[in-house]
Amino acid sequence: MNGVVGDILPLAIGIAISPIPIIAAILMLLSPKAKGTSVGFLAGWVLGIVVAVVVFTLLSAIIPEQDPDASKPIAGTIKLVLGVLLLLLAARQWRSRPKAGEEAALPKWMAAIDGMTAVRGLVLGFLLSAVNPKNLLMAAAAGVVIGTAGLDAGASAVAILVFTVVAAISVAGPVIAYLVASARMAGPLEALRAWLVHNNATVMAVLLLVIGVVVIGKGIGSF
Repeated sequence: MNGVVGDILPLAIGIAISPIPIIAAILMLLSPKAKGTSVGFLAGWVLGIVVAVVVFTLLSAIIPEQDPDASKPIAGTIKLVLGVLLLLLAARQWRSRPKAGEEAALPKWMAAIDGMTAVRGLVLGFLLSAVNPKNLLMAAAAGVVIGTAGLDAGASAVAILVFTVVAAISVAGPVIAYLVASARMAGPLEALRAWLVHNNATVMAVLLLVIGVVVIGKGIGSF
C-alpha cells in the first residue's frame, strides 16, 4: 500500500501544479460570479480526476495477476508508452515557451470565463481534469499503478482518495481561501495569475520531463 501511494504521489503532484486550471480558477474568482463558477469548477475538477483514475484502475485490474516478485511485462510496457508520451508533451511545451518580450498565449475559452455559470464551470473543470491529454496521461499512469498492485477494494479506494486530494489541492486551495477571505485574496490571486501565465509552458515542460522519466523508470523496473 505504501509503495503504491509513493508511486502515485508524483503523478498527483503533476496534475496539481498544472498552471492552466489554476489560472482558470483564479480568473473565475476574479469574475462577477466568483462563488458559483469557482465552486462548480472545483466540483468538476475533482469529479474528472476521480473518473479518470477509477476508469484506468478498473481497466488495469483486468491484466492477469502475477507473482508479486515476478516481472510484469504488460504493465511495464504500458508505463513505458505513457512515459514516452509525457516526454513528447514536455518537448512540445518547451518549444511553446514565449520568447523574450512576448506575451504568453492563453486558451481562447478563458475570455468567456466572466460570463460562465456554475454548470459551465463544472463542465470546464471536468474536461480539464479528465480529458486534457497531460492530466489524462498522469491519471492513466496512476490507474495502472493502483490496478496492477493487487490491492483489495478498500486499499484501492484509499489510494484513489489520496491521489484525488493531492491532485485537486491546487485548485481547491485558492477557491477555499477566497470563500473564507474574499476581500484579502484579490491582490495575491492576481499576482499568482500573472506569474503562472508567464511561466506556464516552462513549468509544464519541466514537470512533464521529470514525471515522464519517473514513469519510464517504473516501466523498466517492471520487466
